[in-house]
Amino acid sequence: MNGAESLVRTLVQGGVDVCFANPGTSEMHFVAALDRVEGMRCVLGLFEGVVTGAADGYFRMKGVPACTLLHLGPGLANGLANLHNAGKAGSGIVNIVGQHAVDHIGYNAPLTSDIEGLARPMSGWVRTAPNSKSVACDGAAAIAAAKSSPPQIATLILPADTAWNEADGIAAVPENSQRPGYSQPAVDAAARILHSNGPETLLLLTGSALGEQGLALSGMIAGRTGCKVMAQTYNARMARGRGRFSIDRIPYVVEQALRVLQPFRTIILVEADDPVAFFAYPDKPSLLKPEGCSVHPMTARGDNSVAALEALADAAGARRADMRPQKPVELIAPTGQLDHASIAQAIALAIPENAIVVDESITTGRGFFPPTATAAPHDWLQNMGGSIGFSTPVATGAAAACPDRKVVCLVGDGSAMYTLQSLWTQAREGLDVTTVVFSNRMYQILRGEFDGVGAGEPGERAMDMLSLDRPGLDWVSLARGMGVPGRAVTTADDFNKALAEAMAERGPRLIEVRM
Repeated sequence: MNGAESLVRTLVQGGVDVCFANPGTSEMHFVAALDRVEGMRCVLGLFEGVVTGAADGYFRMKGVPACTLLHLGPGLANGLANLHNAGKAGSGIVNIVGQHAVDHIGYNAPLTSDIEGLARPMSGWVRTAPNSKSVACDGAAAIAAAKSSPPQIATLILPADTAWNEADGIAAVPENSQRPGYSQPAVDAAARILHSNGPETLLLLTGSALGEQGLALSGMIAGRTGCKVMAQTYNARMARGRGRFSIDRIPYVVEQALRVLQPFRTIILVEADDPVAFFAYPDKPSLLKPEGCSVHPMTARGDNSVAALEALADAAGARRADMRPQKPVELIAPTGQLDHASIAQAIALAIPENAIVVDESITTGRGFFPPTATAAPHDWLQNMGGSIGFSTPVATGAAAACPDRKVVCLVGDGSAMYTLQSLWTQAREGLDVTTVVFSNRMYQILRGEFDGVGAGEPGERAMDMLSLDRPGLDWVSLARGMGVPGRAVTTADDFNKALAEAMAERGPRLIEVRM
């Protein structure tokens, strides 16, 4: 058994049985080991950003890490943007990054680089295997790091000779003796805050608190104490739809966020951060809470927030009967022209039960939350790190993790071009993903940001940097070239029909919504 085979066997034994890969020469012994080891599913991506984003989506839905296989420093660098997003989302991933054989590194061949230096900003754990006999133990340590609480991105660098030389066997993954808990004093303090001034208190959630159970507990607490419950602007995963406690998010636009947060004197943080603006803007604050508003961190990432909310509900005397009924929004099939409202209504009607929605509709999708609150029960995934090109890879990984669930990917045309290759992987693997591309013919978000930063009125050259025309993007043809059937729609009636057909059929589909 060589080092590569010992690593693959260690990964499979350690519960890491999916590998999203874009290999090169240095990784060929790892690729060869995949033929000799049963139990590892291999998914090829044509760009490393697809590979790393897919691993993020897989973890968000499965709760266990996948591994990636990347080619030396440049291959890792190509995947760093979506590793940044994955890290912000709290996803656990095991990266296997090939490296030149140890004796070859000193010759400064063209692909030689500081791989550890590239990996560290986006990884919580980094190690280079020193020899073939240590590879299995190093792999086991990487798995343990990815499965830790909170999960980490673990990057194991595998020199080619450590992969081809003889190994000692496989290694067991160390047991994680730590179980997620919470601070009882922090819960007690939160209960006192709610008792003294519930109506002027915001319970701000993210992470595990946004599952169905956490939301139900928050609804009980709100009904009992009069506090308001909201989520961060962007969240890794949120349970939504009929029968679930529906909450709003802090708006992205600074002026709107300031207005929403103005009534609160205290914010209780449940895995959330102190609310801040996404960017700095002239004459606008970075901190979004009102002056004099205090912040109380109740749980942090990696804590058992559901158990903490149960304890808070008990302390507040909250019961299920305290949850106030929420007024449903009537869903009516839209007709006529396509606009943000008709698009949101059509999507809300089309979402099938137990669907997974991956949302990168940065501008078009800001109004999607109210109507989709009464859609069929589903999970909603967002971009936590802000680096665009996240949604189609994350949808790919989510579909690989949950083959029995329909995945709906909502993305603007500018973002979708970053990781277009995801469609090819979806076609090859037969993944049940419907991608809806909002064809704005421009980076619509940047047009708004141009105004937001006070840059004046864009001239011809500035508009050339914001527009996506000359030539326009033909998404139906692009999808067909990747093996995915597509169609374009220009009216709400056509969009309803296209969505209904895509939801009724299995396999990848693309709908271009021409705005």
